Amino acid sequence: MRRFFPYILIVFSALIFLIRLLYLQVFSDSYTDISENLAVKAEYDYPQRGYIYDRNGTLLAGNQPAYDVMLVPRDLKAFDTLEFAKLLNLEKNTLTKRIERAKRYSYYAPSLITAQLTKSEYAYLQENMYKFEGFYIQKRSLRDYQLDIGANFLGYIAEVNTGDIKKHPYYQSGDLWGKQGVEQYYEEKLRGVRGVKYIQKDRFNNDLGSFKNGQYDTLPQKGKDLSLTIDARLQEYGKKLMKNKRGGIVAIEPKSGEILTLITEPTYEPSVLIGRKRSKNYTKLYYDSITRPLFNRALQAQYAPGSPFKVLTGLIALQENVVDLDDSYSCYGGFQYARGQVLGCHNHPNPISMVNGIAHSCNSYFSRIYLNTINKYERPQQGIQTWQKHLKSFGLGQYLGYDLPVGRKGFIPDSTYYNRMYQYPTYKWYATATVSNGIGQGEVLTTPIQLANVTAAIANRGWFIKPHILKSVEGKAISDTTYTNKHYTTIDKKHFEPIIKGMHQVYKYGTAKWIQIPDIEIAGKTGTAENKKVIDGEVVQLKDHSIFVAFAPVDDPKIAVAVFIEHGYWGSRYAGKIASLMIEKYIKGKITRTDLEKWLLNNSPKEDYKKIDFMVKNDSILENLNLNE
Repeated sequence: MRRFFPYILIVFSALIFLIRLLYLQVFSDSYTDISENLAVKAEYDYPQRGYIYDRNGTLLAGNQPAYDVMLVPRDLKAFDTLEFAKLLNLEKNTLTKRIERAKRYSYYAPSLITAQLTKSEYAYLQENMYKFEGFYIQKRSLRDYQLDIGANFLGYIAEVNTGDIKKHPYYQSGDLWGKQGVEQYYEEKLRGVRGVKYIQKDRFNNDLGSFKNGQYDTLPQKGKDLSLTIDARLQEYGKKLMKNKRGGIVAIEPKSGEILTLITEPTYEPSVLIGRKRSKNYTKLYYDSITRPLFNRALQAQYAPGSPFKVLTGLIALQENVVDLDDSYSCYGGFQYARGQVLGCHNHPNPISMVNGIAHSCNSYFSRIYLNTINKYERPQQGIQTWQKHLKSFGLGQYLGYDLPVGRKGFIPDSTYYNRMYQYPTYKWYATATVSNGIGQGEVLTTPIQLANVTAAIANRGWFIKPHILKSVEGKAISDTTYTNKHYTTIDKKHFEPIIKGMHQVYKYGTAKWIQIPDIEIAGKTGTAENKKVIDGEVVQLKDHSIFVAFAPVDDPKIAVAVFIEHGYWGSRYAGKIASLMIEKYIKGKITRTDLEKWLLNNSPKEDYKKIDFMVKNDSILENLNLNE
């Protein structure tokens, strides 16, 4: 019996295979489905992308029709490649390469051959499509931007590549998706769901009608409409004021964290990245290494914050109980913190205390109370760590977590950084080595949106909600607690009032007294940040950056704004005027300080930019110390 066992096993196995084959062919239709699927063509119906509106219902991004030429390589028949290439306005070898690429991608799935034909191109081509079997025209939507603003936060639409498809299997060759800005961050909400219709073919590639009576067909689902927190009118006005300037403007509604404006200059018009010229235009923008229009200065540029940082120095000193509001210091045109080392200051009344120190932006006063903060502790390392902890509670030195895909952390140095810099413990370092931090210079770096957020936290007397750009989806307000929860700073509420009083006095009699706005009580702070570049191994001093932060009204803040103007000389020259006008435009809806507006429209640091651009073109080792990107 044992010798027959191998034969029995073979017969038993054969019976199992025969029974399974009989089941698949007679009793189950799955084999039939698989066979038929080899002769089924999927025709996709792409939905309209969701519309994008501003906070007041102004349409920012709609849709317009476009037409793609697709190819299913399995269905391809011999054709006149030269004629078809001319119809598509392509070189013959370009068409051939794209056909070969389609075959490599998939013999059965559709691939894009040429994208985004206009209506007129489509009409002309449609008359001749019968000559070119395997090719068909796919209708889809392209963006239609209504205003020439907001490219830096809207983003754009582009074709997915092979790598994108591998990471995101939903997409197929030729599909479009959001790149940068809101289009990228909220892609899944905006794109909708494509529909599909299955057409059965016979062995001669003729249509036999709907596959299985359309039971697998689906209808497209339109993308969701989004309303942004952006105020389009204010965004347009800010762009107007930034004519021939470089920098960024960020405005936030303090109570909600909603971003009212997000302006970066130089930039580009959203419409240039639509249609068949998108690739060419993007390449031109990408390789513009001088003005860098693709670089979002509002979110990515890291600047020394300059004097606006002094309000934080004051808050930390009050919280650490190393200064009283009545404590005053004399300033003799600067602060000598070491032998031969002086931080310069301008002339102002003496002696000076906290409120007046803010109003007149005294370097000596804030250098002293910064050193008091660090020297409160036994070792400077402990002082620096405490100082950094307070600053991080305002969102500095880290990503804020806003709903846009790009940004920078800025930099708030800690004890580890200084230990490494000064080779501790081989060499000791003292608080005076870091004194520039107290006035917003030294190693400290912030982005415009971070400084706007700090200003909002001060306006709120010690708390902020993470800045965000999405207001509602299909009319329903956002409920994500990321953008509704309050974040409290480490500073007690009572310490904010004297700081705000000092910022209010900046407008009343301080460094911004010339740019007051009638009938609006504003709290602000001017800033002038040193701007140096390393050229041929030497540090060269260039025109300072102009910085200004402000919020208004003082008692019921509705807007907080931060403005950075590269090479803008001093705080109130460019940035202060812009901030004041932005506040007036938002609160009043009109401008009364037309003198400031006229000056800004007719003046800019463009001559300084020309000099800088010349250096960039002619010095390969140029490094901007304050734009540490």
